[in-house]
Amino acid sequence: MKKRRQFPYATPYTDRHGRRRWRFRKGGFSAELGTDYGSDEFIRRYEAALEGYRTRGLVGAARTVPGSFSALVASWYQTPGFRALAASTQHNYRRIIEPVREAHGEKPVRLMARRHVQNILAAKADTPAAANNLRKRLIQVLDHAVELEWRADNPARRTKPYRLESTGHHTWQEGEIARFFEVHQAGTLAHRAVTLMLYTGAARVDVVALGWQNLKGDRIEYRRSKTGSAVSIPVHPDLAEALETCPRHALTFLETARGASRSPRGLGNLMREWCDAADLPLCSAHGLRKACARRLAEAGASAHEIGAVTGHKTLAEVQRYTAEADRDGLADAAFEKLIARPNGEQNVVNLAQRFAKSSRKPMKGKEK
Repeated sequence: MKKRRQFPYATPYTDRHGRRRWRFRKGGFSAELGTDYGSDEFIRRYEAALEGYRTRGLVGAARTVPGSFSALVASWYQTPGFRALAASTQHNYRRIIEPVREAHGEKPVRLMARRHVQNILAAKADTPAAANNLRKRLIQVLDHAVELEWRADNPARRTKPYRLESTGHHTWQEGEIARFFEVHQAGTLAHRAVTLMLYTGAARVDVVALGWQNLKGDRIEYRRSKTGSAVSIPVHPDLAEALETCPRHALTFLETARGASRSPRGLGNLMREWCDAADLPLCSAHGLRKACARRLAEAGASAHEIGAVTGHKTLAEVQRYTAEADRDGLADAAFEKLIARPNGEQNVVNLAQRFAKSSRKPMKGKEK
């Protein structure tokens, strides 16, 4: 099966100075994409080139049919919420919604029914995670239609997500973390990157932007690109030791050899290489974010406490991230709290009274 290209129609060439550059070319339309493949600036130019190709020769309102799904998507792209997203997140959202726009762009939004949304999602039934991601984007787009008063309701909200058999990205286990650090010793970029993600729980899009400017005393402070949530966490001793190898003049903790900010996609590619070198095929950058949450859960942190570290807005997301915590160990700790007195003595005599209250009233329907 032929692998789909990450950025279709982007082709490399060498300029007169011998530098490798990238250009968008399709159907006679051409646009420059720069030299840093996969960077936020590259993605911004790529998205603009796609839009330029799609709307070439058209001006103003003639670009889309008023009231159409295409017009709705174009309007959604201009909302403050969408424009505030990181360039990489905008790219992912566009990649999900544009195929639907191409297939149904001219159709009027006011006639879109629940069954139409179900049919669109059914086309991705073989990949339920992708179907659910599409459902989330359709909910956002059609919520915008309600805000514009193009519709009174959102039919996507009346659909159900597909059931997932997988828990998503693999959560790194302690043996895998130890194996990675055996192969990638302290002082290497690989060691610093994994330590940084493991002790901050930051996503790729955020961790590549972290630098000395985010260090406030003995805390790391930043704002999540995806949700805007403010995060302020203490610097773990292991992280402090790993950051000592990073020059004070560095733009970011994970900057490139040329001193530029590393792109989230570039870090993801490096993580794949580093994990393969350590024979860890299931591990990825996102799995470290889940490993951070798992460690906190196993240490007895509450869901609210874990959410303050990871920057999640809902407890449901936190619980999904901590699903692979050591449940046996947590259960043991819970019962130790339940049956232990403040002075450490065990008291199991009154367990029945703790779990149920006696009632003087006879139970209805009780057999005699």
